[in-house]
Amino acid sequence: MLKIIKIKNAETGLKFKNGKLVEALQAGWHLVRTLLGERVDVLNEKDLFIWHPEVDQVVKTGLLNDRIRIVDLKDNQRAVLWVDDRFYALLGTGRQLIWTTQKEIRVEELTVDDPRFEHRHLYKIGKSGAAKELLETVQVEQGETCVYHRDGKFIAELEPGFYAFWKGIAALKFTAVSKKEKVIDLSGQEIMSADKVSLRLNAVVNFKIVDAVKSVSVCESAETAIYREAQLLMRAVIGARKIDEMLAGKEQLTAEIAAMLRKQAEGYGIEVVGFGIKDIILPGKMREIMNKVVAAQKEAEANQIIRREETAATRSQCNTAKMLEANPTLMRLREFELIEKVAERSKINLVLGEKGLAEKLVNML
Repeated sequence: MLKIIKIKNAETGLKFKNGKLVEALQAGWHLVRTLLGERVDVLNEKDLFIWHPEVDQVVKTGLLNDRIRIVDLKDNQRAVLWVDDRFYALLGTGRQLIWTTQKEIRVEELTVDDPRFEHRHLYKIGKSGAAKELLETVQVEQGETCVYHRDGKFIAELEPGFYAFWKGIAALKFTAVSKKEKVIDLSGQEIMSADKVSLRLNAVVNFKIVDAVKSVSVCESAETAIYREAQLLMRAVIGARKIDEMLAGKEQLTAEIAAMLRKQAEGYGIEVVGFGIKDIILPGKMREIMNKVVAAQKEAEANQIIRREETAATRSQCNTAKMLEANPTLMRLREFELIEKVAERSKINLVLGEKGLAEKLVNML
């Protein structure tokens, strides 16, 4: 039986006889003798890649060598495929047959000894959806660093920028770490003082990571580590003090906890920028008692001030009396001052002539 087939432009026919590839047919009309075991498989050259179960025969016979590019990559090889000077795809391990008749094809074959992928068009390739199957990308933002581990070992600390790594080469782990200052709010901390008074404290911690590698290696979360350490230190320090000692020395208490927290934080690669106790909240009954105590203390202080002022005034009057008694002239001047004040208030004109008149006026006052 005879069969006539037409192969169009941008097509190629693979002619088989009894399962063996014998000829590559170009555009035109062709006769196929099916009774003799002939068949023709038509391939579209616009598909770019050749997908056919008999690619081994295609490669072995070399019938399409003038129309295709054969890319055969080993386990440690990858390739970048460019079509018409545009990035098209990344090629992994294996054999690929690519048509060269319809488009300009360029293939960059790479030896992969290190998982990190470096290329002058790194950003363009890494951001392409065509690269996601073979590449893992990492974007490190400003104010961050990224700790890079390969097969469980620390490799590098990545600064802000864009990075790409080949998948399947090794077990990779990337941990982004912010270097910006952060705030942890420790609100509603229930703590028992040394004299068995239940307190509620509100505190705040400001911190930043200064050694990202150490921080990642010793703790899962810097925030959790600092929160836990601050909580334990507050319980230890405050639990060893009585309530009156604590309230009287809040600044000293804060400074002591801050110093201890800074030392503990160093082991996590963290710098404690600041620590502060915002509030120490007493139970309701204890608050009433403390208010009464404070009010009594204020009243006692006010009474003491009044007594000091009265004592000072009495002492001043005694000193003045002694000075006047010892100095008649000064006494006389003092008398005139009093007379002058009386005259001003009463609008009286006084003419002093008789001896002892001043004493009489003073006595009248």
